[in-house]
Amino acid sequence: MAEVLERAVETLRNLPAELQDDLARILHQLAGHDQPVVPLTADERADLAEADAEIARGELATDADLRALWAKPVS
Repeated sequence: MAEVLERAVETLRNLPAELQDDLARILHQLAGHDQPVVPLTADERADLAEADAEIARGELATDADLRALWAKPVS
């Protein structure tokens, strides 16, 4: 295994299990392996419907909103 990949895997081992699973699915997708569809909860479907409605109304994040978001420290 490439050294950079080994370091990345070691870093991932220290993350919470749920986050490790999410990142593993992403790596599989990037490597070309299809993943099963993850069913959404009713709350998640409602959140997505509200996001779609906001987009339809033109309620999008501004450049300033995005800069503020990226400036926040990761906890």
